[in-house]
Order: sequence, then structure tokens, then C-alpha cells
Amino acid sequence: MKLSLITFFLFISIFHQEGYLQQKISNAKIDALKNQILEEIKKCKGTFAVAFRDVDNNSNEIIINGEVIFHAASTMKTPVMVEVFKQYYEGKFSIDDSIIVKNQFTSIVDSSLYSLNVNDDGDDKIYSQIGKKRKIYDLVYDMITVSSNLATNLLIELVGASNITKTMRYYDLKNINVIRGVEDSKAFNLGLNNTVNASDLMKLYELIAQKKLINEKACEEMIKILSEQKFNDKIPRYLPYNVKVAHKTGSISGVEHDSGIVFLPDGRKYVLVILSRGLENSDKGKETIGKISKLIYDFMIG
Repeated sequence: MKLSLITFFLFISIFHQEGYLQQKISNAKIDALKNQILEEIKKCKGTFAVAFRDVDNNSNEIIINGEVIFHAASTMKTPVMVEVFKQYYEGKFSIDDSIIVKNQFTSIVDSSLYSLNVNDDGDDKIYSQIGKKRKIYDLVYDMITVSSNLATNLLIELVGASNITKTMRYYDLKNINVIRGVEDSKAFNLGLNNTVNASDLMKLYELIAQKKLINEKACEEMIKILSEQKFNDKIPRYLPYNVKVAHKTGSISGVEHDSGIVFLPDGRKYVLVILSRGLENSDKGKETIGKISKLIYDFMIG
């Protein structure tokens, strides 16, 4: 009996030592990856934030400047989509209902009217439909896949900017703020902008990936739309074609963002958010985001 107990405790000791060593090796690999990412960032003039988390193994996580606040650019369109699906599932409207397309909106500064410029929009087709009806689902699809600013403003007017931010707070996302529509220049000039940080955007996409946002069906529908993104020169830039990326980009002067969920062929998935500002060269910024994304992909499949 004494020998059996000694053997048992020896086994437990070896087991714990192996677990400790495995964790140490894992931490060393994460540290090495983080250093590689930091080296890549140094090559591009600007400020970057990176938030990466393995949805299936949360110990695989890297946060760089995660709490730094950035102008949201078009990454705010994902929270808008979330609010549309939330209100849809609350029965406030049907996703197949139609609304009239217009190009006149109210500034949050003084309630004056402003219109969007087709030349600054990722979607020019919707402008030919002004005065006609468009399904809410189609507006959401265009807002995400081709980053339609006009569709975005119509949807924000439908669901209410304050409700979008309120829903973000409900899910404990304290730094995602949607306060206005796109191209409200008076608000922009006063610094009244939609804002995000990398950590909260990562948490938002993780909730979607885990199907814990609104309900399972809503998450599946949002992932489907995000997966049909047409702008794929950032996170997916250097990834193999059999890797699905459900994501939303964002770009304004000196700013390049990408954020979403990466689905590996073996069924695993991870969330990745890369934000930037103060870029001297937007193409270089996109390339840097693509290279960081590839480093993380190589780590995950390694």
C-alpha cells in the first residue's frame, strides 16, 4: 500500500510538472508571436492596436494597445447590424420590411440637414434607388459587404444611435460608442465621433463566434453576412482561400481597420481586431495588417 501511494504521488507530481512545462512552452510561443507582431508594427509609421483571442483556447491571447480609443470608421457598422437584428428579434419590425431610401439626415450638433456624397461611399448603386423602397435585410447586407454609408445612415435612423450604444453596454462593451451617422461633418469638426477600442471589438466578435449575442440564429445570420465582405485586402490578405473570414473593415484618412472572426479548415476559430491611425501610407497600413494576420494564422496552424 505504501509503495502504491508513493507511486500515486509520484505520478501526480510528474503530471503537474508536465502541465507546468506545457504551459511554459505555450507562454513562450505567445511571447514570441507578440514580439514578431511588434517588430512588424515598427516597420509602418502609425499607431496600431491588436487584439487576438483563440475562441477555443483563451490562453492563446495577445493584446497590444487594447484600451486605446480609435475613430471607429466603418467598424461601427457591425454594432449597427447587431442592433438591427436585436430589434428584429424583439418584434419591432421584420427584417424583410422595406423602408424608403433617402439622402437627407439630421446632424447631432444642431439638427441641420446634410446629405451623403456618392463619391465618398463604398456603394454607388443605392443612390439610384433614392425615393424607392429597400428591404432592411438588403440594407444591412450592403452596409457590411460593400460598406454602404447611405444604408448605414438609414439603419441608424431606424434603430436609433443611442440604442446601439445601450446594447453595447448591456454586453459590457464600455468603449464602443455609436453616437451619429456617417458624414455628419459638423459633428466631426467638433470631435463628436463614433469610437471603438480593440479589446471591446474583440469581445463583440467573440460573443458572435460563440453565438451568445442576441440568440444563436441571429449570430449565424450575422456571420453569414460578415463572411461575404467584399473588401479583403487586410486580415484575409495573405491567408489561404480555404480560410473563411467573417469581418468588417474601416478606412478614413490615415486610418485602416479590420475586425472579425477567422474560421480554420479544422473547425477552430479565432477573433482578430487590428486598428490603426496616423498612417502616412494607407497601402502600407493594409499590408501591415495583412502581415500581422498571417503571423497569427501561422501560429494557430503551427
